Amino acid sequence: MGNLSLVLIVIIAANALISFKGFSDHPFFEKYKFHIGSILRGEKIRMFSSGFLHVDMAHLFFNMFSLFIFADVVIGFLGDIQFVVIYIGSLVMGNLLSLYFHKDEPHYSAVGASGAVMGVIYSAILLQPNMSLYMFFIPIPIPAYIFGIGYLLYSIYGMKNRLGNIGHDAHFGGAIGGYVITLLLATWLFEKNLLMIGLLALPIILLFVLKKLGKI
Repeated sequence: MGNLSLVLIVIIAANALISFKGFSDHPFFEKYKFHIGSILRGEKIRMFSSGFLHVDMAHLFFNMFSLFIFADVVIGFLGDIQFVVIYIGSLVMGNLLSLYFHKDEPHYSAVGASGAVMGVIYSAILLQPNMSLYMFFIPIPIPAYIFGIGYLLYSIYGMKNRLGNIGHDAHFGGAIGGYVITLLLATWLFEKNLLMIGLLALPIILLFVLKKLGKI
């Protein structure tokens, strides 16, 4: 894992450079972070720029390491350009879902590439659902589709209970972006993996059912 394609290097470098600028320049960080009130006032650039800012080095490293691990699956199946489309589309979709869930909270703010990275992860799982993933706290391999479904169910729980200082809605929105865009770009999946497409859609359907019922 971890194909060092040029587009992957550029994306990681852009995240690093913009994040480092934000670490040392507070006005810059405040100007470009995701902030509901500012976005609703017309500062739409924050929907994009916030995905390249991070809170600290640990936040940046975890996101870029996760991207590095899963990017080569997407690039291997779909190529560099479509990988970029999935990355950017998932970033925006993650922030759109955050905007949808927090539109009545003008002071809500967030940063990070987590939505984009989660979109790449969910795309990789859709493309190669039976690959094995190893988690630090679980000594046995987990099928990727089990991890994907489980993580989104955890995200729903995190959104419902405001668990930790984590943008669970951005993660979930990014996964939706990765799922939908991958299916649009790789229509052959409907012939090859229709059952897996349905399974990976279940937590997405559940989220909107719960939202409709006022449970989240």
